[in-house]
Amino acid sequence: MTDVMHSFDLFAPASIEEAAKLLDKHGKEAWIIAGGKDSFDWFKDRHKRPSAVIDITGLKKLHGVSDKGDYIAIGALSTLSEIEESSVLKKNFPLLVEAAGRVASPQIRNAGTLGGNVAQDTRCTYYRDGFPCYRAGGNTCYANTPTAMNREHALFDAVRCVAVTPSDTGPVLVALEAEMVISRNGKTRTVSAEKFFIGPAIDITRMTVLEKGDILTEIRLPKKWAGAKQYFEKVADREAWDFALVNIAMVAKVSGGKVSDVRMACGGVQCTPRRLTNVESLMKGEKVGSEMETLAKRVAARGAKALNYNHFKIPLMGSLAARAVRSLA
Repeated sequence: MTDVMHSFDLFAPASIEEAAKLLDKHGKEAWIIAGGKDSFDWFKDRHKRPSAVIDITGLKKLHGVSDKGDYIAIGALSTLSEIEESSVLKKNFPLLVEAAGRVASPQIRNAGTLGGNVAQDTRCTYYRDGFPCYRAGGNTCYANTPTAMNREHALFDAVRCVAVTPSDTGPVLVALEAEMVISRNGKTRTVSAEKFFIGPAIDITRMTVLEKGDILTEIRLPKKWAGAKQYFEKVADREAWDFALVNIAMVAKVSGGKVSDVRMACGGVQCTPRRLTNVESLMKGEKVGSEMETLAKRVAARGAKALNYNHFKIPLMGSLAARAVRSLA
């Protein structure tokens, strides 16, 4: 029976240390929630049945946006609405503000968190509906068969699984060279956003480096790209309450009409946000103009391998890359 949650014990720790103890105590049976917008779907469909749910929403240290001098610190529990309304982010990183504002609906953004948006699981219909696919521990990919519906799925780096990241903010954080701070048993480690997301070749059961017992506590945005040219665009079936078919994020520094440095990333085309390094290479040191647009459009999706129903993503990637370049003019 769907839409009926299983029973579980709910814990509301008062500190990160207490949360860590609960995670250690309950092990594989523990599940962390904050906004819960991804978790509750899993619980209602009964495909995930943890016996201990740990609600960390009350951990005040993990909320808020602050300027630390060399970087902007964003608590992982900051809601997407807080990101959207932050004056510090509007001044320094408007593309993150734009991306946060394109997630789902205002009601969801009021509760959903930045940490949750980057850590959420894939939205592959077959996986979500409980099919015993590779990602769920089975021995096939139901989205990659001759009759499968796979218009939302991957163009690149499909290793058994063809699911894609659903995060709108993920490509932005990759473009901005963000750092993700992860806590585990009182110790912290920092990984780059680019390495935070992992593909099926590394671990087909996860989409990020987060393991049981890990807590994403903070996202840091180095000011290297503050004030640079920034661009974000999302294409989805509906304007609101929908996941991206393809989205794109770009930051670029332009001097004397030429691009001195640039980073560009796409979402919705592989399991992780995809760096468009081929587009970056052709842009660096070159003059902004129609020729750069044409070249970006031509190479953005080079190497893509379409499935039955997602061929449209290839020209869409090219068009979005060209529009990002055009924004520099």
